[in-house]
Amino acid sequence: MLNRRQFSSIRYPILGIITAVALSLVLQAVPVQAARTATSVVVDGRPVFSVSDADSLTAAERADLLNLRLKQIEQSQETVQVTTEFRDRYPTILVNGKYLLTVTQSDLQENRTPTEQANLWAQQLRQALQQAQNERSAGFMQNMLMLAAATVALAIALHKALGWLWQIARQAIIQRFVEPSNQEVGVNDSPKALNLLFNLTLCGGRVAVWIVTALYVTNLFPVTRIWSYTLTSSLVSTFTSKALSIGRNNYSVTDLLILASLILGWVVLSGAISNFFKLRILQVTRISRGSQEAVAAIGKYLLVVVGTIVLMQIWGIDLSSLTIIFSALGVGIGFGLQDIAKNFGSGMILLFERPIRVGDFVKVGNIEGTVIRIGARSTVIRNLDQISIILPNSRFLEDDVTNWNYETSVTRIRIPVSVAYGCDISEVKEALLKAPRGHSDVLRNPEPIIFFLGFGDSSLDFELRVWIAEPIAQYRVKSDLFFRIEELFREGEIEVPFPQRDLHVRSGSIPLALSPQLEATLRNSLLKSENNSTIEK
Repeated sequence: MLNRRQFSSIRYPILGIITAVALSLVLQAVPVQAARTATSVVVDGRPVFSVSDADSLTAAERADLLNLRLKQIEQSQETVQVTTEFRDRYPTILVNGKYLLTVTQSDLQENRTPTEQANLWAQQLRQALQQAQNERSAGFMQNMLMLAAATVALAIALHKALGWLWQIARQAIIQRFVEPSNQEVGVNDSPKALNLLFNLTLCGGRVAVWIVTALYVTNLFPVTRIWSYTLTSSLVSTFTSKALSIGRNNYSVTDLLILASLILGWVVLSGAISNFFKLRILQVTRISRGSQEAVAAIGKYLLVVVGTIVLMQIWGIDLSSLTIIFSALGVGIGFGLQDIAKNFGSGMILLFERPIRVGDFVKVGNIEGTVIRIGARSTVIRNLDQISIILPNSRFLEDDVTNWNYETSVTRIRIPVSVAYGCDISEVKEALLKAPRGHSDVLRNPEPIIFFLGFGDSSLDFELRVWIAEPIAQYRVKSDLFFRIEELFREGEIEVPFPQRDLHVRSGSIPLALSPQLEATLRNSLLKSENNSTIEK
C-alpha cells in the first residue's frame, strides 16, 4: 500500500494526463454541428456583427463591401447617424442617410425578427463608429502611448519572474524525482524529458506573455488594431482549418499540437512512474542497483510506446495509414541513422545483458569513471574529476571495457617498491607489511602480501599487493600507502636506490703506434702541402 506522501509524487501528473485524455475523448465524442457560413463586419479592427450569404453575394463579399464603406466613415469627422427603414419589405440600415445594408432572413440570429436584428445592428454600428472617431483624437493617443509603455514594462517584469518561478518549481520537482543515490555521488542531472518539458513550458509561458502584450498594445491604437485583427484572423484560420489528411480523417495544426502535447506529457509521466517504481518498489526487493535501472528503463520505454499508440488511436489516427511513413523511417534508420540505430541496439543489449550497470567503476579506452546513467543512445560516466563524459553505447560493445565492479567489487592493487643493494630484506618486508595496517580502505582478508620480483640493475625490486572493496578509491589508497612506506623507510634507514652506471676504460699504448704504410702516406701528404704553399709565395 502506498502512503499519502508516496502517492503525492505522482498524483498530479496522473490527474493531469487523465484530464487531458478525458477532454480529448469528450471533444471526439461530441458531434460538431455544421457551422453557418458568416463573415464579420469590422470597425477599426473590432468585429461588430456577422453577415451571411444573401442572394448572389457570399458572406465574404458582403462583408468586404460593408468594411470598405465603414472605413470611409471612420476617417471622417462628421457626426454619425445610423437609422433603419423598410425597403422592398426588408429592413435596411442607413448611415448618414446613405444605404449600408439590407437585413435578410439568413442574417437572423437567436430567433429575432428582421426588424429586431436591424435595430440591434444599427445600435452596435452607432457605438462602434462613434468610438472609432473618438479614438483618433490627440488626447486619446497620448493616454494610449503611456498605457503601452506601462504594459511593456510589466511584460519585462513578468518575463523575469517566470524564469525565477520556473527555477523554483524545477528544483522542487527534481528533488522529488531524482534518485537519492545519485545525489550522494554528486549527480544533480534531472531526467531529459523533465528538462525538456520545463524548457518548453518556460519558453511557451514567456512567448505567451509577449504575444498577449503585443496584442494588447496593438489593440490600443486604431491603425495597429486593424493590422492585429488581420494577422490574428489569418493565424486562427491557419491553425483551425482541417488542412492535413491522415487516413480518412482531417486534422488542423491545433489538433496536431494538442496531440504532441499529450504525447510529451505522457513521456514525462512515464519517466515519473518508472522513477517512482524504482525508488519505492524495486528498492524494497533488494535487487542490485543495475537490475533496478534496467527494469525501470525497460518499463519506461514500454509505457511510452504503448501510451503513444493508445493516444494516437484515441485521437482518431489510423496507424495503418502511417505504414508508408514508418517504412520511410525504417529506410532512413537503415542508411542515414546507422549510428543512432547501432547505439540504440547497443543500449538494449547493455540493459538486458548488463555487462555494466549504474554505479560500476569502469574504464573504456583512456576514460575511466563511475557509470551514472545508461540511456537508449548513450551512457554517462562521471570521472574522478567529477566531469560527466557521454559515450555512445556502441563503445561498450566494440572496445575493451574494464569493469572493476563486475560480479564483485573487491579489487587488488599493486604497489611497486625498490630498495638499494645492501639493505636488510627482512626489515624491508616488515616495513612493507606494516604500511597497510590500520588503513580503513584496505581489507584484512585477503591479507596483504609481499613479492620479491628480482634483482634490478641497481635495486632489489619488491611489490606490495593489497585488496580494497571500493575500486574508485584505488588511486587514493595507492597515494596513502606510498606516503606510509616512505615514512617507514626513513625510520628504518632503508635506502631507496639511485640509477647507477659504471664506466670502465681499458689501458693501451700512448702515443699510438702507426703502421709503416700509414706513416708513409701521411709524410707524402705533408710534403705536398708544403710544396704548394712555397709555389704560391
